[in-house]
Amino acid sequence: MGSLPAFPEAVSAKQGVREDCIDEITLTDLFKEQQRHLNFFFERMDHSQTLSFTRTLLRSTGTIFFTGVGKSGFVANKISQTLVSLGIRSAFLSPLDALHGDIGILSAADILVLLSKSGATDELLRLVPCARAKGARLIAVTSVKGCALEAVCDMNVHLPLERELCPFNLAPVTSTAIQMVFGDTVAIALMGARNLSKEEYAGNHPAGKIGKSLIFKVKDLMKKEDELPICKESDLIMDQLVELTSKGCGCLFVIDDGRRLIGTFTDGDLRRTLKASGQGIFKLTVGEMCNRKPRTIGPEAMAVDAMKKMEAPPSPVQFLPVINDDNVVIGIITLHGLVSAGL
Repeated sequence: MGSLPAFPEAVSAKQGVREDCIDEITLTDLFKEQQRHLNFFFERMDHSQTLSFTRTLLRSTGTIFFTGVGKSGFVANKISQTLVSLGIRSAFLSPLDALHGDIGILSAADILVLLSKSGATDELLRLVPCARAKGARLIAVTSVKGCALEAVCDMNVHLPLERELCPFNLAPVTSTAIQMVFGDTVAIALMGARNLSKEEYAGNHPAGKIGKSLIFKVKDLMKKEDELPICKESDLIMDQLVELTSKGCGCLFVIDDGRRLIGTFTDGDLRRTLKASGQGIFKLTVGEMCNRKPRTIGPEAMAVDAMKKMEAPPSPVQFLPVINDDNVVIGIITLHGLVSAGL
């Protein structure tokens, strides 16, 4: 077992705190020491226990509850939230609240996982007979072999712990890191066993970037109807300046009488036409100067694909006309709109 790095010029609370009490060497040594403690766990963990634990959770037909006190409680809550994000029925059960009514949520189909470094936490030991009376399966996850919690649960998973990184071997920092690594790794194992697809995962994270990229379609984010900057092929450019600028899209869609797309005209096209034609711009129609081969996209396309299409060579664009199968303009999707949506 490696010795802990000494803190240089340790000071008491009465003496105050000085920056020179932490230097780069001290910090590096602490990280290396924590790495050694974590390696101790990885090298000695019982994979057969972990497999039994994981398969038990996989076979669960009820809710998988996690509980713990203090820092272990925070970890238990986090592991539960991870499982929920994977579409697995799970929840955190506060041991104190459980003893004051919340135990009523437990049923015989449920599993209760009790996290405790020592396996001697009084609140958890008092919770055990109450949970057992409900018929729930009890699993202890501890770091002390032969502990009291192990003896009263249906299953125990031992998480090998060399010592805490804390110089007094008291502050739960290494033990909680081990609990977190264990819980999250089991969660990913369950994810694979349940064949969770990327789309299903995204469906559980609709507000996140991953979820949005796999959920939102062009039709969900496009502007339509009165928001569209449209004009006719024969319209004079100068007569369409208000339409070009007022819709906030930086472009015009040139359409025929059936609203089929003929081309696009942008504010960039306006600047280039003005530079090339000068006063002659007053006589030019939009149809004469529009781009008749613009990039387009359909309403059912994924919004993330619209962004890729905008950014594709030879040069990026700021918008895409949205057209149906008959080339009829039904909307516009802009880069600003995609970014604002979180993509």
